[in-house]
Amino acid sequence: MLRSEAGDDSARMAAVLKGIRAYQEAPRARPMRRARAIARRGRVTLRDYGGAGPLVVFVPSVINGSEILDLDRDRSLMRWLRGQGVRPLLVDWGSPSGGESALTLAGHVEKFLLPLLSRLREPPIIAGYCLGGTLATALAQLMPCRGLALIAAPWRFSGFPPQSRLRLAELWDSARAPAQEIGLLPMEVTQSAFWQLDPVRTLAKFESIGRKANDRKTLASFTAVEDWANDGPPMPFAAAREMMVDFFGRDLPGERGWRVGGQVIDPASLTCPILEIVSTTDRIVPHASAAGVGDRLTLRLGHVGMIVSGQAKELAWRPLLQWLSQAR
Repeated sequence: MLRSEAGDDSARMAAVLKGIRAYQEAPRARPMRRARAIARRGRVTLRDYGGAGPLVVFVPSVINGSEILDLDRDRSLMRWLRGQGVRPLLVDWGSPSGGESALTLAGHVEKFLLPLLSRLREPPIIAGYCLGGTLATALAQLMPCRGLALIAAPWRFSGFPPQSRLRLAELWDSARAPAQEIGLLPMEVTQSAFWQLDPVRTLAKFESIGRKANDRKTLASFTAVEDWANDGPPMPFAAAREMMVDFFGRDLPGERGWRVGGQVIDPASLTCPILEIVSTTDRIVPHASAAGVGDRLTLRLGHVGMIVSGQAKELAWRPLLQWLSQAR
């Protein structure tokens, strides 16, 4: 990708490689201690961050780990909400095994989310981030809930640029056979897909950190996010196939063709309050792919920036909190 984008620009190539080396050699902070588990279903855990107030269950993407919502002391949406009159719960997906090769994305809702949340004493507000928002939308239709908040959540996959969808189709063609053989799609494959959704920005961030490698705080902040982005569990083969073929290829959710628990999932049919937080500068999940229902907050922050950037608290967290207070 670097050769493709930089071409004969040796100075830029050196700058990007300097940033990559700085990232590789940066010291790592101790990970945050995980919140206590209050329920488990197989490999999936529901973690309770405490606090007094309405229950809000956060459903992260199944592609990367849930840690992005509790990244560090200064950038933990979960711990901040706990201090703001909310009781946040977080779904921790764990890591699937090859024995789950037949588990689809719909199956994640049916097998894990519904049984976990059925144990709660009151209907929660459900919040989903990225692909977790797609699953949260199905969850909100299949169980009582008091509201649905969607953060950078794709629904109309035809809203992705055609070139991006073509690249993903090509990637799936090359990865399908080995993924089927082992029953899992490795994280390295999905991460390479993310890189190719926005190769210019992917290289630019390493070029930038190369210039700031002596700024320890900036490097530590970058490293924490980048480690999260480059880590994560594999996806069961059937879930990966559903995402690549049925979602990106055929846009079943946007065409009202996605079924979960025997029902067609249609966000327009939901009667609970809904908030969509989207960004016009999100290259991973473009705002054109949102469902287009309920209230909308439009930002100019990146996909991950909506959660952990320096502006996230004022531009995304506080408006989310205000909406949660109204949806109680």
